[in-house]
Amino acid sequence: MKVRCERIVSMVRGGAVAYKGVFQPECLSVNPSARLQATLDLVQEIDHVARPVDAVVSAWFRTRRYIDDRDRGLILETVYSLLRHHARLGWWLEGQGREDVPRNRLIAWLALKEGRTADQVKSLFSGAKFSPAVLSEREEALLAKLEGHAIDHPAMPEEVRLECPDWAAGALRARFGEAFADEMAAMLTAAPLDLRVNPVKAMRDDMLRALKGFGVKAQASALAPYGIRVDERLSLARLPMLKSGEVEIQDEGSQLVALLVDARPGERVVDFCAGAGGKTLAIAAQMDNRGHVIACDVSEGRLKRGAERFRRAGLHNIQTRLLASETDKWVKRHKGGFDRVLVDAPCSGTGTWRRNPDARWRSPEEKGLDALVAMQARILASAARLVKPGGRLVYATCSMLPAENEDQVAAFLAAHPGFKPVPLKDVAPQVTNSAHLDYLALTPARHDTDGFFAAVMQREAAPTPDAAAIS
Repeated sequence: MKVRCERIVSMVRGGAVAYKGVFQPECLSVNPSARLQATLDLVQEIDHVARPVDAVVSAWFRTRRYIDDRDRGLILETVYSLLRHHARLGWWLEGQGREDVPRNRLIAWLALKEGRTADQVKSLFSGAKFSPAVLSEREEALLAKLEGHAIDHPAMPEEVRLECPDWAAGALRARFGEAFADEMAAMLTAAPLDLRVNPVKAMRDDMLRALKGFGVKAQASALAPYGIRVDERLSLARLPMLKSGEVEIQDEGSQLVALLVDARPGERVVDFCAGAGGKTLAIAAQMDNRGHVIACDVSEGRLKRGAERFRRAGLHNIQTRLLASETDKWVKRHKGGFDRVLVDAPCSGTGTWRRNPDARWRSPEEKGLDALVAMQARILASAARLVKPGGRLVYATCSMLPAENEDQVAAFLAAHPGFKPVPLKDVAPQVTNSAHLDYLALTPARHDTDGFFAAVMQREAAPTPDAAAIS
């Protein structure tokens, strides 16, 4: 695992890999112990780097291109499974008086979840080249205590069994009531792979046929009109339509949020917290490349990544704008100048725990949820200034916490009587959403999407001058 290389250029021969003419022993594909060591290396990297897991994983694999797609998939499957069982593994280790470190976590996983015997685990920790070091006496004692047990235990608190962190448990229980356990259990499943067809370049039926031609199992999304759900795990390098801009990766819930903006050709639209531009792309495509979309963000790096995606998608009606803050002078200069404004606010990300299982163990922002909610309120109030009379403001989060969603919108409407909520049935009648009449509220358990919230609000039209007064 010390090898650094660009690519494997030959083939596996008798358990050795030919790389640039030099045989390297112990290919991962034929050596489960080497694959386990690679998994351990990645978990240790995640533990020591204060960055989101997806960014760490991407950087880690970029420097290890000799790991093929099959091994990459198996390593990632184990890493994300460990993250989805973080609280339960920690509970077992604490109960045995053991430190919660990557090796102990992996030993516990192999015994408790994979059901490996002590001898099987010891054979994986063989100490051979490219393999994990031999188990210490203390690690063997831990393994002996865990052998024969299952990962779930009757004595576990419900929050531990459902992997729900203390900082969010109270609010989520209040939100879901009796459905709390079902909703949290759904958050422990792997997120699906959703694609959005770019209507400027392609039709959904054509893309479904193309995917079938590549041997990919896929179907039209249940709710999003341009969505496709891929029914298998696959290397995205297999999909040339991603490189051509005919499709984009986007969760079905995110697609529906963009749909609520209801942008029309020729209109002026702002995506106020655009990030890397996923919803901006969907909005610009709604407008059939006509009109003007401005993607704003406080991160220059995210905007640059977005600009690359816009070009690939063949969308020319998008302009990026770097803001110093939510109260940038640009906002004041363009007051009342836009038909539609989307505020996809920074949030706790509770709705994305399926695809970002590490996020649940990072309390939102350094100063806590209250500070995050206050920032959302400032962003929403500032962005609202951009909406012209008669125009619409869409507030969205990928959170399931009422403080960031319903409570946030209620506070905004109370402070801004010139805005009124637009009922969901008037903007997204295809979404089954019995819990709300005014707002979009998606959850993994009910909709099999990420957890999303969105509210559409309309600014009162400018008063019409009285005809008698004019005469």
